[in-house]
Amino acid sequence: MQEPEKTNLYLVPTPIGNLEDITLRAIRVLKEVDVILAEDTRTSGKLLQHLGIEKRMHSHHLHNEHKASAHLAERMKAGEVMALISDAGTPGISDPGFLLVRECLKNGLKVECLPGATAFVPALVKSGFSTDRFTFEGFLPLKKGRQTRLISLAQEERTMIFYESPHRLLKTLTQFKEYFGGDREVSVSREISKMFEETINGTLDELIEIFTTKAIKGEFVLVLAGAGAK
Repeated sequence: MQEPEKTNLYLVPTPIGNLEDITLRAIRVLKEVDVILAEDTRTSGKLLQHLGIEKRMHSHHLHNEHKASAHLAERMKAGEVMALISDAGTPGISDPGFLLVRECLKNGLKVECLPGATAFVPALVKSGFSTDRFTFEGFLPLKKGRQTRLISLAQEERTMIFYESPHRLLKTLTQFKEYFGGDREVSVSREISKMFEETINGTLDELIEIFTTKAIKGEFVLVLAGAGAK
């Protein structure tokens, strides 16, 4: 009987808030691999300590991913098994991972992604907007290309999902109003799976008014109804 192909790199989702949101399989894999690649070893160190896992960690983030990926692939070819985790959620979704995965595949290495926590799925599902077809836009460009992206999405009929930081939330909602119209429906979720989780639904006009006076804290997921949606 042929043995299953060995996995060289595991992409392991970690909790986005509530520490109970990690699978038994994820815990087992983190215990079994040779090395854990972490976006921030300090943040991940606290999680591993909570889970009772003692394992070598290497820093792997957006600033060193270009240089490190080829070297890490060579180490995996030599026999090391690695797991990649981000500070929160699924690696590669607005977090490091894409370049390393591409390098592994280029070298014929097996990559396995475990299912698990990610912020945009709960925000989308509880928005009440259509989930049949949607587009994940992540973080909009900060400057160059931002206007072009918004113009290109003005007539998008699918539900749109964005990530946003607290200090840019109001600016982004105001720009959405400019390009999509103040009566466009939007759902804003913050601190998903955490103690102060909150979702507010309404039109862009209504949410701009709310967040003009409301304290803005936490990480946000914005779910915007598509053009023509009712």
